[in-house]
Parts: sequence; structure tokens; C-alpha cells
Amino acid sequence: MKVPRGKYAWSVTVGSKGQIVIPKEAREVFGISPGDTLLLLGDEKRGIAIPQKSTVNSLFSGIFGSKNRKGGEE
Repeated sequence: MKVPRGKYAWSVTVGSKGQIVIPKEAREVFGISPGDTLLLLGDEKRGIAIPQKSTVNSLFSGIFGSKNRKGGEE
């Protein structure tokens, strides 16, 4: 099977404490470094996604625009 360009798959094992290790190649491809924050998103029918927080922040900013703390436009 030919793998589409830019698509990846890795296998990880869940440890006894529920932890997983992100494979080195995946960390390199996606620029994940120690101390980075990732979000764990889940859908019972579609599965789990783990985007970087910065990716989600950019997405939300594009959808909701920039708002100040009082809820008004900046």
C-alpha cells in the first residue's frame, strides 16, 4: 500500500499509569518539544486526536476572532 504524502501512523503502548510516549520521529515531524502542551480531544465514534495547543489556539482565534476579557472586540 502506498502511503499518501504527509500522512503518518505510529504505534504506542499505554503504560500502567495510562501514559504513552510520543515516538521520536513523530515529535520531530510535528516539532513537539519537552514542555509543550498538547490537547487530548475525544469523540466516542471517531476516536482520539492530539493536536498541539498552538494549533488549536490558532483555529479558535480564526473562528472566534480576538476578544478581550470582557467579551468585547479588541
